[in-house]
Amino acid sequence: MDDALAGIAARLYAAPPEDFVALRTEEVARARKAKDTALAAAIGKLRKPTLAAWLVNRLSHERPELIEELLALAEDLRTAQRELRGADLRELSTRRRTLLTTLTREATRLAGADRTTLPSTEVENTLAAALADDEVAVAVRAGTLTKALEYTGFGETPRPQLRLVQGGGSAAPAVAPDSAPEPPAEPGKVTAVRSTPSEDERARRAESRRNEEERRRAEEDHARALKQARKELMTALQQLSDAETAKQEAERALAAASKAIAQAEKRVKLAQAALSDLG
Repeated sequence: MDDALAGIAARLYAAPPEDFVALRTEEVARARKAKDTALAAAIGKLRKPTLAAWLVNRLSHERPELIEELLALAEDLRTAQRELRGADLRELSTRRRTLLTTLTREATRLAGADRTTLPSTEVENTLAAALADDEVAVAVRAGTLTKALEYTGFGETPRPQLRLVQGGGSAAPAVAPDSAPEPPAEPGKVTAVRSTPSEDERARRAESRRNEEERRRAEEDHARALKQARKELMTALQQLSDAETAKQEAERALAAASKAIAQAEKRVKLAQAALSDLG
């Protein structure tokens, strides 16, 4: 991304969403005044973020060390999964739940006390998606999200539509070597004639192509299996986290109920004693 565009995008996406359009208009006008039409056009294409996306963007700009801690945890989870370290995965699951809660609370705090209704669930889902998906992690770290994201967990689901700020034009597509036209033979020169491959040579080439295709398919199958395993791991970790939270809440409710029963029994005994005195 162009440095000028990156700096402008950082300011726009860190600003409150209700100020985004006015600030973008000012930046476009400033770029046009400087006769930088390409920059003005790029700024004009920046999309206004939703409130949830802005909360994550602001967290990225104001507390980048927390985002780095989140992405470091993602790498630890992947390493533990690859090495099948069950004890580490349980410990990392607890860290995951705690860190997501901490980051979500910090994001809502940074929004300011005047904002009372905030999409905390969407913020937490986006941060959780950054743990599971590298492209989401890049967008979160850049602080240029335009919408909240959610990780679904199983299967080859369509990737969320990420709006990343990119500068410059696209490069012209290169011509594949096999499809490039051969230059015409120059007049007056002898052009060498290619010899026709033998039957054995054609068979060897065909076998080589088959082997290469099988190798490519095996690599793709392995990559898909690994990606699916990672998705299932993240879903299992989320389910474990939810179960542990439910267990803690149930234990607290049981403790409160036991205390209430004890207090009620004490009142019953006092009432019975009072009746005995009166009787």
